[in-house]
Amino acid sequence: MAAMSVFKAYDIRGLVPEQLDAALARRIGRAAARFLGGGPLAVGRDARPHSPELGEALVAGILQQGGAVLDLGLVSTPMLYYAVEALGARGGVMLTASHNPAQYNGFKICREHAIPVGGDSGLREIEALCAQFAAEPGAADAADAPPALTPAPAAAPAPGERRAVDVREGYLRHLRAAGGECPEARVAIDCGNGMAAVGLEPLLAELPLQVERLYFEPDGSFPNHPADPLKTENLRDLCAAVQQSGALFGVAFDGDADRAIFVDERGEPVPCDLMTALLARSQLRRAPGGTVLYDLRSSRATPEAIEAAGGVAKMCRVGHSFVKAEMRSSGAIFAGELSGHFYFRFGASLIADDGLAAFVALLDLLAQCARPLSELIAPLRRYAASGEISVAVDGPGRAGGMRALLETIAAECQDAREISWMDGLLVRYDDWWFNLRPSNTEPLLRLNVEAQSAAQMQRERDRLLARMRAATAG
Repeated sequence: MAAMSVFKAYDIRGLVPEQLDAALARRIGRAAARFLGGGPLAVGRDARPHSPELGEALVAGILQQGGAVLDLGLVSTPMLYYAVEALGARGGVMLTASHNPAQYNGFKICREHAIPVGGDSGLREIEALCAQFAAEPGAADAADAPPALTPAPAAAPAPGERRAVDVREGYLRHLRAAGGECPEARVAIDCGNGMAAVGLEPLLAELPLQVERLYFEPDGSFPNHPADPLKTENLRDLCAAVQQSGALFGVAFDGDADRAIFVDERGEPVPCDLMTALLARSQLRRAPGGTVLYDLRSSRATPEAIEAAGGVAKMCRVGHSFVKAEMRSSGAIFAGELSGHFYFRFGASLIADDGLAAFVALLDLLAQCARPLSELIAPLRRYAASGEISVAVDGPGRAGGMRALLETIAAECQDAREISWMDGLLVRYDDWWFNLRPSNTEPLLRLNVEAQSAAQMQRERDRLLARMRAATAG
């Protein structure tokens, strides 16, 4: 089994059981407990068929290493983040493969205050510890099962102890921090058989909404469509439900509910960079003059709208670990990415991406504006964007080849107003810009182009794509 291939830039993820099995899950539990040190770890899981077995192995590894476990059961990733903060845990491990197909599973690891553990912030060390444990003489990967859960009292569990904790009520109060108002309206919601409904149902019970429910039942086989709303084909049922029911808007969540994609009242998907601009208005009402981060692939309309709302717009790198670190260092109140991750500052020490919080924030904004979503978004659609286009890069030496291509293209753009290497290559002219960046998780080059007109965008997009394909062919 090629175990180490499951360690990615931001998390641990792989095919079950070919790449990820109970033995490796146990070693990951041991390694996480060793790396994160003393104090209990919160553990949650999604509804994939293999999550119970992998979860038991993970818990067994944590306990074997002398750690304590606060077992959250079936939760979303944002609920785990909340639990780490609210329970004062040393860190947390979420068993999920997010939007990936059912045959995948994985682990998202965070330290105290839900600070992510990624490739450059501890995941490489955890990978090395897993290799060390696997090489131990007589390694006991299949040792006794962990103890059964007992209800958690107020006191923290002792080392080697496992306790069950229900965080749904506290998470409900936590969500309301993202927005306090709600219109009396009909909305359509597609949970994609992922984990969103666990935290969403208690919230909906308190709101004056009529809800068109799509695929609320957690089912890790994803019988209706993949839990990846960034792909437009997975939004078809939601768009149809919005149109047929006359909903105010629609929202779809990914498998672990840390992302949200919105659809306006006409059944048209709203680009996430424009949603960042819109949701920033809601958050800036609560914290006037605050800093809002937007990822460097975002439309020019996004920083323009943030500044028009009285905020300070600041560009940042792609990736949740980078965004969260920048929010902490800059004091930003909110951030958004093109991928549908929306980041909120929940009090002084917790920053988290949360699809349900984005839903609450939009409800708050629409209650105050009393205007349809399409009307609010329309002024932001003033530039022509390509959307993100991926080109495969195969063969040995691909990393060096990608860098050489970026440097060659940069050398041809010396007349540009700005050239940045913040994340890949970002080139800005007065009337158009592009970003070309290697994927952090796959052998892909990703291109985004935006221009004043559709004709100009298409011309520059096609020229860059031709260069990329010629350089990566063969």
